[in-house]
Amino acid sequence: MSNNISYTPNEVAEILKISKFTVYELIKRGELSAYHVGRKVRVEAPDLEAFKQKTKGGATLPHEGLSAATVPLAEQIIVCGQDAVLDVLVRRLEKELPGTNCLRAYVGSTDGLLALYYGKASVATAHLWDSDTNEYNLPYIRRLLPGQKIVTINLVFRMQGCYVAAGNPLGINKWADLARPGIRFVNREPGSGTRVLLDEQLRKLGIDHTEISGYSHIETTHLAIASCVARGNADVGLGTETVARQVDGLDFIPLQKERYDLVMRKEDLEKPFGKALLTLLRSTSFRNEVSGMGRYDLSQMGKLIAEVY
Repeated sequence: MSNNISYTPNEVAEILKISKFTVYELIKRGELSAYHVGRKVRVEAPDLEAFKQKTKGGATLPHEGLSAATVPLAEQIIVCGQDAVLDVLVRRLEKELPGTNCLRAYVGSTDGLLALYYGKASVATAHLWDSDTNEYNLPYIRRLLPGQKIVTINLVFRMQGCYVAAGNPLGINKWADLARPGIRFVNREPGSGTRVLLDEQLRKLGIDHTEISGYSHIETTHLAIASCVARGNADVGLGTETVARQVDGLDFIPLQKERYDLVMRKEDLEKPFGKALLTLLRSTSFRNEVSGMGRYDLSQMGKLIAEVY
């Protein structure tokens, strides 16, 4: 490799035969050196070569003309989603599967399903509500992953609602209150489960999104939404109850209990990581650890919700 060459994350992904999500995670974890040019990320050729050398196992054989024996890169399991339960899940999976790297892609539900469809993720999480059927996830899976044999497995149920200032001074208690004059809203990005829930509720109520002040004010995580409200930059935002307990100066107004599912290819259930995942979800120790985090309903954790073809 020339020392003058640098690569984009996509090019690195093609060279290493891994997903670009994995490349970004390796950079984030400091395992692959990179630098920024404005908003763009570049990896220099010597740094990529150094990373490849680190992944090699064994040593060069003493016989002239024989190259070093190598071991393939560890299996990469990409898990899409943002809930803190996934931190526990990934950590426990790595313990159960030595030599496997479980990496997180912090994306919303729709982007996670699309990553699964394009083969850039191993497991996606989703909490996409369809107001016509009052069903979670399955209507979206049928449309976003056509021709795929997909299974959905429940992770948890959790409560979605409004983050408001302590004491709820503006009396925000229902979906229609978001459109009241003078209420400053902060929204999630398109494709996230929370944004889909809002848009479906507005459709049911016949409320146009232009009636909501701040509909175009976007933050990309529940924690960022909660922080925005706590700082007084908005009067209300939507997110999960668990996150509300992490930010001082907030009250939480519950609006809808949602099903938060793991979504994966059926064929992967027979792979080591699929078997380990199911065993883990159904174990008492994992349930106890998640239960200690509070504010989750674990009654269907590990249950096969549906197979979608």
